[in-house]
Amino acid sequence: MIAGPVGQLEVLRLESALPETRGIALVAHPNPLEGGTNTNKIVHTLAKTLSRLGYVAYCPNLRGVGQSAGEHSGGVHEPDDMAAVLAQARQDFPGVGKLVLSGFSFGTFVQSQFRLRLTDDEVEGMILIGPATIRHQFPDVPADTLVIHGEQDEVVPLQSVFDWARPQQLPVLVVPGVGHFFHGRLTQLADLVDREWRSRMRA
Repeated sequence: MIAGPVGQLEVLRLESALPETRGIALVAHPNPLEGGTNTNKIVHTLAKTLSRLGYVAYCPNLRGVGQSAGEHSGGVHEPDDMAAVLAQARQDFPGVGKLVLSGFSFGTFVQSQFRLRLTDDEVEGMILIGPATIRHQFPDVPADTLVIHGEQDEVVPLQSVFDWARPQQLPVLVVPGVGHFFHGRLTQLADLVDREWRSRMRA
């Protein structure tokens, strides 16, 4: 439990699997009105993958979810919660500068808004899985953002993601035959994130 803007926030933390911590990763969960919490399988897939790459992953239950105080606000105030988690992470790891913002579905909306508060020097990159572009008014994101979406997403049609990405000339990595929750394909998702992020780390 950490101090949040409207009370305590419940946070899961996964340490870096490497001897040295490369950076901090914040992982945001899907829509809590549809059962989304920090125990979501894609949240854990992201956290474990980033841990293997040397990041310490913080997976909060945002306001009104699980044991976290407050009420769900549909993404209006949840970026404030992410700011509190980042402040705690920086306190826990004062010498670690690199930051990755990642999330799934509703969590991608939260992280996209939170990114607007940070400078380019503060953020190493973003990983957005199944961005809920049909449900929220997404801001633009940096050109190097990793966006992964299922071809057969039944919650957020792929066309909606293309319509958001096209004006930004933002590439979208499409996984054939996959729905919103990547059922049966989480290992493939982990492999994709691992491969793409390792290539960026080497660049």
